[in-house]
Amino acid sequence: MTAVIERPPQTASPVRRATFGDALRSEWTKLRTVRSTFWSLAAAAALGIGLGALISWAGASRFHRDAGLHFNWNPTDHSLRSLTIAQLAFAVLGVLIISGEYSTGMIRTSLAAVAKRSRMLSAKLTVFTLLALIAGEAIALATFFLGQALIYGKAPSASIGYPHVARAVIGAGVYLALLALLGSAIATIVRHAAAGIAVIVAILFVLPGIAYALPTSWQQPIEEYWPTNAGQQFAIVMRDAHTLGPWQGFGVMAAFVAVVLVAAFVLLERRDA
Repeated sequence: MTAVIERPPQTASPVRRATFGDALRSEWTKLRTVRSTFWSLAAAAALGIGLGALISWAGASRFHRDAGLHFNWNPTDHSLRSLTIAQLAFAVLGVLIISGEYSTGMIRTSLAAVAKRSRMLSAKLTVFTLLALIAGEAIALATFFLGQALIYGKAPSASIGYPHVARAVIGAGVYLALLALLGSAIATIVRHAAAGIAVIVAILFVLPGIAYALPTSWQQPIEEYWPTNAGQQFAIVMRDAHTLGPWQGFGVMAAFVAVVLVAAFVLLERRDA
């Protein structure tokens, strides 16, 4: 006689819908495990802090020998000047964060794992922008304090408590984060690393340079309202001629990034992966 053992009926495990928090955790895992994240931020730190220290030391060493430095000497802007080079590393990293998924085909898996494409991109940009902001602020603060330490005793130096200095130092980190976000938005539109980097280089260096060859009546408005030129005003203490104020410049830069972001979200929804 064979005994029959009755088993309780199996119930299906409850399926939980993926939330935005799940998407954030997923994007953070991808971001911190990609080598380009570390190397790009390391390059930005080396260019910003290292080159800034060299510029500060060289300028302070020449201060008493070069009378021309006395008339336009601004220790804060001088020590943060290296960030105009470090900005490229942030923008390129923004491009690589997006284009890397397209080049490997990982974008299809990412879009399949999240119900809404906009949710996936929002999570990716949120995580990346926060990382870029933290890194940018750390680099800006380190560049400023090291630069002032090297300037101190050789030339007039600045303190973080001086008028407009804290805004300029914090603004430098914000500007770097906005550039990184702009790079990601452009990469979402072009979906190719080389094309994205070419567009970023054109926006940062090529097109502003071409403006100097135009007639003065055209050159001055372009110089004043060009997004990256305007955004840099948020990160400096002493304004040049034909430039916006710091908060106006920040508004122009933020509006430009927002427009490109909207275009990126729209195209992501409409195009095939």
